Amino acid sequence: MTNQNPIFIRLLNWLERTGNQLPHPTLLFVYLCALVAVLSALLTWLGVQAIHPATDETLIVRSLLSADGLRWMVTHTVKNFVSFAPVGTVLVAILGIGLAEHSGLLGALLRALVARTRDNLLTAGIVFAGVLSSLGADSGYVVLVPLAGFAFASAGRHPLAGIAAAFAGVSGGYSANLAIGPLDAILAGLSTEAVKLVADAGVAASDNYYFMIASTALITALGTLATQRWVEPRLGHYASAEPTEAFADKASDPVSYRWTLIVSLSWAIALLAATVPSDGILRNPNTGSLIGSAFLSGIVTLIALSIASASIAFGFENKRYRRATDWIEGMEKSMASMASYLVLMFFAAQFVNYFAWSGMGAIAAVKGANLLATLAIPSAPLLIVFILLCAVINLLIGSASAKWALLAPVFVPMLYLLGISPEATQLAYRIGDSSTNIITPLMPYFGVVVAFAQRYDKNLGIGTMMALMLPYSLLFLGGWSIMLLAWMWLDWPIGPGGAGF
Repeated sequence: MTNQNPIFIRLLNWLERTGNQLPHPTLLFVYLCALVAVLSALLTWLGVQAIHPATDETLIVRSLLSADGLRWMVTHTVKNFVSFAPVGTVLVAILGIGLAEHSGLLGALLRALVARTRDNLLTAGIVFAGVLSSLGADSGYVVLVPLAGFAFASAGRHPLAGIAAAFAGVSGGYSANLAIGPLDAILAGLSTEAVKLVADAGVAASDNYYFMIASTALITALGTLATQRWVEPRLGHYASAEPTEAFADKASDPVSYRWTLIVSLSWAIALLAATVPSDGILRNPNTGSLIGSAFLSGIVTLIALSIASASIAFGFENKRYRRATDWIEGMEKSMASMASYLVLMFFAAQFVNYFAWSGMGAIAAVKGANLLATLAIPSAPLLIVFILLCAVINLLIGSASAKWALLAPVFVPMLYLLGISPEATQLAYRIGDSSTNIITPLMPYFGVVVAFAQRYDKNLGIGTMMALMLPYSLLFLGGWSIMLLAWMWLDWPIGPGGAGF
């Protein structure tokens, strides 16, 4: 293979070297907590203030290094963490989704989707499966990406094209899906914490759902186009198309879904009975509407319970589970895998709450909104600029939740004061973040995908993988942005409950 754009590859290599010099995300929040404390003291001494445009209240900066600030930090450390919105909802969701991975259900579904797809629809099937697999990202990377290479090789096509298509679907399409997953809960929690700096408002995990459904079709189409139009022709013919035994064994593993289907249908019937009738128990008891209902506010719990039930049924039906302790062990393993996330969230929670208590977030939002208002940039181009900013930042900071914990306290209130809803700001962030995941080595699974690709090309390096994935990144960024503009122009809601721009 040859690099068609060596100048751009050198730029990406420079970004890689620069990004590797950044501290660990958790350590980054430790430094930011210290920075907020020092900066709050400095701005208090300087007398920085602003006037709230809605209430005419004078906003001042409170020093975290004052006596009041030190007392507040000591007494609120535990509360900051346990009440931090992304923590509880994500852990509940992971109990269900982690069990789907542990029982083998998620991997089996992905394998079945790819194995039963006709050759002429193979590319679209792999990209689509990748998008759906973002509910359990590890399964997508570990199961679907190598399986896609095997599937393409079995079809006489270049396996690296299959790996690229799967990688684009799993990671590039991370903010598209037909179901609500842990990322929705994480981002919605951070957005809620951020908008509360300036208003008594919140963002639900389902508030980007309509746009996510449409994005699933968009990413599938764009991923298929990039693979067949640019990636596969550039790779050319692959000399050896012999699949490895490991992939073949996984692909042919017999699986039964009878009890899994029965449990899933039972859940679907129960949820329909609880939400379709006007007096359904999961509707709002005061209005009879789904807006403000237990169904929407508890959707993460319902998803976790339904997935866990189906996964347990699958595990026992296929002899992966033989005792009750087996699925309990699966839940324990899924919680154990969240250890680094919990450490990260502890310091992120302190940073967000320090920032909020000091008042700097509200003042920055007001002053930033005033500046943007003087520039008179319409909402649509303003969101496009924000998407591009997020796409660039994503090249240097790989964690979606870590980046949003940094950006949300500033941009959600700022754009809210300019008339852009927090749901729309979060949506724009997701577009920018997802579009460049597949071209940055700082994304945690980038190296894993490179290792899978090296099974077919031992000389393949990071630059080659970046060049391979660049068409997907550019198409996703451009196509998603155009769809966002069209959605705004048509004034469609982006989620249930009337969530819009």
